[in-house]
Amino acid sequence: MARKAAIVGGGVIGGGWAARFLLNGWDVAVFDPDPEAERKIGEVLANARRSLPALYDRALPPEGRLGFHATVEATVAGADWVQESVPERLDIKHRVFAQIMAAAPAEAIIGSSTSGFKPSELNEKGARAVVAHPFNPVYLLPLIELVGDAATCARAAEVLRGIGMFPLHVKKEIDAHIADRFLESVWREALWLVKDGIATTEEIDESIRMGFGLRWAQMGLFETYRIAGGEAGMEHFMAQFGPCLSWPWSRLTDVPEFNDDLVTLIASQSDAQSGHRTIRELERLRDDNLVGILRALRHTRSGAGGVLVAHEATLPPPAPVDLPVTVDRQVPVTWTDYNGHMNEAHYLEIGAQASDRFMEMIGADAAYIASGKSYFTVENHLRYLAEVMAGDRLTVTTQVLGGGGKKLHLFHRIARADGTLAATMETLLLHTDLTTRRSCPPEPGVEAALAHHVRAHAGLPRPEGAGRAIGQPVG
Repeated sequence: MARKAAIVGGGVIGGGWAARFLLNGWDVAVFDPDPEAERKIGEVLANARRSLPALYDRALPPEGRLGFHATVEATVAGADWVQESVPERLDIKHRVFAQIMAAAPAEAIIGSSTSGFKPSELNEKGARAVVAHPFNPVYLLPLIELVGDAATCARAAEVLRGIGMFPLHVKKEIDAHIADRFLESVWREALWLVKDGIATTEEIDESIRMGFGLRWAQMGLFETYRIAGGEAGMEHFMAQFGPCLSWPWSRLTDVPEFNDDLVTLIASQSDAQSGHRTIRELERLRDDNLVGILRALRHTRSGAGGVLVAHEATLPPPAPVDLPVTVDRQVPVTWTDYNGHMNEAHYLEIGAQASDRFMEMIGADAAYIASGKSYFTVENHLRYLAEVMAGDRLTVTTQVLGGGGKKLHLFHRIARADGTLAATMETLLLHTDLTTRRSCPPEPGVEAALAHHVRAHAGLPRPEGAGRAIGQPVG
């Protein structure tokens, strides 16, 4: 039976929470008095369905059920997790928490998306909430700041890791927690730079995305500065740049007057910078870029990339069919090209993923490779049979055509969700000793596991397209 998440407040953040839970197999109930809430959350979900599965090389679980309710009480009934995402006014939060407490199960985790309030403030009227502060878009960015009762935060962290998030337990209460204090500092400095006519909104954004923003995405602040200290490390950096703390490099202790003139100045520059795109277009651009960055971080498991790899390992394996399913995944937009479909190189990539998965199935996994043995590909033959678009779900089944001695001969069928055969890839691999870089027989355990598959597939018809040469007539 699917677990249930109740979302109270369905704005940008609440909608992101709904998408994150729903796409990880939870049932989701939403309360929001906005008559447009269902439409808005539907649009957030459309973006999430396009981007979140594209982070993974394995399919997410089947979506849960989404429902909208007219009352808080009906929304939270039977919930395992309740997430409050109402406006940042303490009186509103107290009123909502009273309704939640009256109807939510006693064992339900109650989280607040608040950016600034402390748990002690949220719970002044008898609630038992913890801060579970996310970052937009919630369905892509993994960080959640958890603040509050240690035992509840530990339970919450387990749930959050199960939906692919990174819980950061903030041990001490402080206004705005950790991350938003940094964001607020940068925001205040940016307002001064615009107000004083030193920089435009576009120039400030360029300074972040072309420079330190890229470093922060993988290493954060202190690791970045440790490298800046060179071989002498952090102490050298501190000694070199410490004196600048007394220089007039920042106005962080001072706040510009927030008036209509400042709002008009910022808004007009922002319109000139980005007004040619709709909000939904900007969201999709943001999501596509985040998917590309996060997928790049997967390869080194740096930062959020490590969270993705760990979560993917917990996802359920594909359901068995007549042949082993070696890949079941969604196509990310980063795999498409100028023709608007999946580029030819990524057909090879998904076939290579299938070969890697089959290697794991017969015991030639990471531990085996670390011991000094592996399989090397020596020949591939790809046939492109149908177009594949971003967002398409692809399933690869693998048939063993041969597996004697050093050789491993595989045939991968790459199919779309509707059953259309999109491509086939025939591949020949040789077992290799990584110390000598020469072919050699596999270890007995791998050899026996491979022989099992060879026997299981021996009676299958030879697949259409196997053994074809390039340019050979079809049919």
